[in-house]
Amino acid sequence: MLHFIPTPIGNLEDISLRSLRLLGTATTIFCEDTRVTKRLIYLLREKSLIDPPEQRFISLHSHNEKEILSKLDPELFTREEVLYISDAGMPAVSDPGCELVRFAQRHAIDYDVLPGANAALLAYASSGLCESRFLFYGFLPHKGKDRERDLHEAMFSGYVTILYEAPHRLLKLLEQICNIDPKRELFMIKEATKRFQQRFRGPAEEVLAELKMQTIKGEWVVVLNSDRKETGVITVEDIMQLDIPKKQAARLIAKITGKSPKACYNDLI
Repeated sequence: MLHFIPTPIGNLEDISLRSLRLLGTATTIFCEDTRVTKRLIYLLREKSLIDPPEQRFISLHSHNEKEILSKLDPELFTREEVLYISDAGMPAVSDPGCELVRFAQRHAIDYDVLPGANAALLAYASSGLCESRFLFYGFLPHKGKDRERDLHEAMFSGYVTILYEAPHRLLKLLEQICNIDPKRELFMIKEATKRFQQRFRGPAEEVLAELKMQTIKGEWVVVLNSDRKETGVITVEDIMQLDIPKKQAARLIAKITGKSPKACYNDLI
């Protein structure tokens, strides 16, 4: 049988009893990074939480998964308990693992996904911005028009939206948010569950000013408040649905967002 194991995102004590049982008995482990998984096994063994047998570690990540899976014998999963582990958190959520799920489905392999740590849900629950529905965007594109388009879409979706961001792009993200809506309320958490966990909440412009005086390191999750408007106020989505020339739409969107008409026009084409 195949088991997908969520791993701690910072605090080792967040590992579940089911995960410990499987990590202590499985002999074949597919993992995003063998070095990270071996380190996890070592730490758990050092704390006497598991006493695993000799184990085989196989690298399976976004750059090699199609090649590995094309050569993989489905019978492996009927002969023994097999695990898949991404580096931290839930496999297949902004992490590799989905292709292996599809492989199991295609070949009628019995599989199970264990519940466990997830940075997006932790940040959402911590934010105080909880609503009945939310969107999860993961990492935005790193640069260019794709990044601008996806951020604009996230900010005007009408729902609370969760983003991941790398430390070296964090200030850039906040500046881009401020260029669109400096008053947008947001929540941010750094190094969730770890020793130096920090939380920030407030209008984007205030959070940006505060973070400019901080050391920007570690992993970040950003929760954007929804863009609920008063009844009768036109939104960017309303404008985009109008049957009007793109140049006119761009000028209207520019008035709402504060961006230049040229930038808005480029987003539309």
